[in-house]
Amino acid sequence: MNMTLDKFLSEWNNVRGRLLVHTSGSTGEPKPLWVEKRRMEASARMTCQFLGLKEGDTALLCLPLDYIAGKMMVVRALTCGLRLIAVPPSGHPLAESASVDFAAMVPSQVYNSLQVEEERSRLRQIRQLIIGGGAIDDALADELKIFPNGVWSTYGMTETLSHIALRRLSGPDASQWYTPFNGITLSLNDEGCLVIDAPLVYPDRLVTNDIAELRPDGRFRILGRRDNVICSGGIKIQAEEVETLLRPHLATPFCITRRKDAKWGEAVVLLTEDSNLATVEAVCRRVLPPYWVPRDYCHTARIPLTPTGKIARKEAERAILYHNESDIS
Repeated sequence: MNMTLDKFLSEWNNVRGRLLVHTSGSTGEPKPLWVEKRRMEASARMTCQFLGLKEGDTALLCLPLDYIAGKMMVVRALTCGLRLIAVPPSGHPLAESASVDFAAMVPSQVYNSLQVEEERSRLRQIRQLIIGGGAIDDALADELKIFPNGVWSTYGMTETLSHIALRRLSGPDASQWYTPFNGITLSLNDEGCLVIDAPLVYPDRLVTNDIAELRPDGRFRILGRRDNVICSGGIKIQAEEVETLLRPHLATPFCITRRKDAKWGEAVVLLTEDSNLATVEAVCRRVLPPYWVPRDYCHTARIPLTPTGKIARKEAERAILYHNESDIS
């Protein structure tokens, strides 16, 4: 698609009240979605109000305009009077940019910026930095926790016109719990999945596939996706929760996946880039509850990832089908 800023502004300023966007494809094939411009403006006001952004503040556009995250940075600037600074999307968005009050990045851009001293300094100076579109691992979160300004992880999707909640990554208020914006009502369905009522940005009730825990004050945390629940011997095991427990103890990239099993229905399998499977198994037996311990351990040259750095779950499952003597080439 490779949409330019001029083309987006032309579409935004035309007489039509709707705009065509595309989902990211992280949970399936990208699909087109028509959204109302007034709802995008409402989303922009929510974000700027939550972060205390005001007219005249500078905002960095360093994400592609093909998807909602990039489009919404422009809409926030237009709606709330921010001064937009646009740089070509790249892995090093702060290579030459001036200091800004507000920026949105994906985790890989943040990681890359931390590796270069000048870019790291510019990153620390951003007053409000939001990160979305991929997983934020523990090592990255630890580095961001000591940042002096606001660093936030986003929760949302294309249908909600980017995020409807943020959780703090920096400072003493860093948390695993997301705080929803004003006007957002959340609940859980019978399967424990998050249900979003956000009438200003989405006309219908939105039932997600995210298994969540919801506090009485409205804050929530995501435990994993319903698709990633492994039912083994009558016990429901959330793949992401197993990974969270193991991550501090396994330095080599890995993921939890599954295979069909005649006795247990489904069996937990650990796929790892570490060739020393005996050591990995020993860690699992020491760290995990007995019923979460994987029944198989498989080596792979590379853990399959999506373009945004998330584990490609279906590809991992397919890889398990072809393993030979616990080794995948």
